[in-house]
Amino acid sequence: MTDARLVVGPFNRVEGDLEVHLDVADSAVASARVNAPLYRGFERMLEGRDPRDALTITPRICGICSISQSAAAARALGAAQGLDPTPQGARVAALIHAVENTCDHLTHFYLFFMPDFARPVYGAHAWHGPVVERFTATQGSGARNAVTARAKLMHILGLLAGKWPHTLAVQPGGVTRRPSAAERARIRSDLRGFRRFLERDLFGAPVEDFAALASQDAALGWAQGDAGLFLRLAADLDLTALGQGGGRYLSFGAYPMADGHAFAPGLWQNGKLRPPDTEAILEDVSHAWMLGAATHPSRGQTEPDLDMRDTAYSWCKAPRMGGRPLECGALARQVIDGHPLAHDLAAQGGGVLARVAARLLEIARTQILMEELTQGIDPAASFMQRADLPRDGQGVGLVEAARGALGHWLRIEDGRIASYQIIAPTTWNFSPRDAAGTPGPLEAALVGAPVAAGEDTPIAVQHIVRSFDPCMVCTVH
Repeated sequence: MTDARLVVGPFNRVEGDLEVHLDVADSAVASARVNAPLYRGFERMLEGRDPRDALTITPRICGICSISQSAAAARALGAAQGLDPTPQGARVAALIHAVENTCDHLTHFYLFFMPDFARPVYGAHAWHGPVVERFTATQGSGARNAVTARAKLMHILGLLAGKWPHTLAVQPGGVTRRPSAAERARIRSDLRGFRRFLERDLFGAPVEDFAALASQDAALGWAQGDAGLFLRLAADLDLTALGQGGGRYLSFGAYPMADGHAFAPGLWQNGKLRPPDTEAILEDVSHAWMLGAATHPSRGQTEPDLDMRDTAYSWCKAPRMGGRPLECGALARQVIDGHPLAHDLAAQGGGVLARVAARLLEIARTQILMEELTQGIDPAASFMQRADLPRDGQGVGLVEAARGALGHWLRIEDGRIASYQIIAPTTWNFSPRDAAGTPGPLEAALVGAPVAAGEDTPIAVQHIVRSFDPCMVCTVH
């Protein structure tokens, strides 16, 4: 029996437009439908263009993860050309990408997720006062310090990428900028400054200590820094049990280099790891305002249903691998890369606590990675190689944005783009139901969320939605 139907949205502090339709029974969410109410059409814009235009156009899909789109486009073009980046080009491209992803995680924690806990509804909790001081939107001291640290870290993008967002520095054969020895020293200095912020504000201890945490209990015992404040309130509010996932995780592998990925690719399902079967991906459109059949993205099409039929409820397609919905993001990456803390977080249900703690873990691990990448830069090496574009060909670019698995599928005919299909991380996580009626990851995670009497925008629902860190403009590319 349904007690009420709620429409939650639009959401603030979310990139793009989002609505969540809820059926509520017995003071909890009984079912959910997630609506991405904006159509953008980038895939159609690319058709008929010079394939190299993808490097300029796809980063404009999003202003906060544009380097992820650049990296995927460069990989797709490189695959069509039979071209790999030089080892040093791949190293610098990975560093550029890692800076953006780290900044995204920092922004999510300080500006998107934590301000919700400064609300008066939590005023009776002992941790509320410190949260108000650190995380109140536009006023919190922690948020101010994080924005300053983020800006200083992005100096690295100025040196290596020329600008952010929408750089053209990342190319199929490497990167356009050869860093000098002096610039390598400057990058090291910027990373040392960012480490100081992490160890003073976010973790209150060496990043290596946080990266060494091996269990959820150990994480919940972490008392230092803003991370400790989050973990304290997470234990108090039992965020472990809120918004639990399906336990199926996907990663295309983060930061591909000559000797492999820094964070491994894989599919985690039923507690077992195996390679992702990208040929088993289908984009279901049964509940999307899109026309056509469920197809693999290499054969996909973007035909909007201008009549917006009643049986559909979102402009987002429903990607499935082997017929199953998959969650992606920092938790998925760290589970698949084999980190023991991530494994335990997933084993405890993979809820709100797990997703946010995994981002904190990834910040710590990526700081260490960025320092290693910088140390290995050889200014005397080659950073770029070139090849001609084929008249006909196809390529796939698979990377990891901050929010998860991002794929570009390109087909070239007669020297022009014949098809360009994109599956973004939030397309996976915020997908609608498929033809079998199986909900997407967020829709499933919302079931059971408590709804208090009189709530028209349930606070628990907001925590679950934000734990996935949606980027809706990428979803409806």
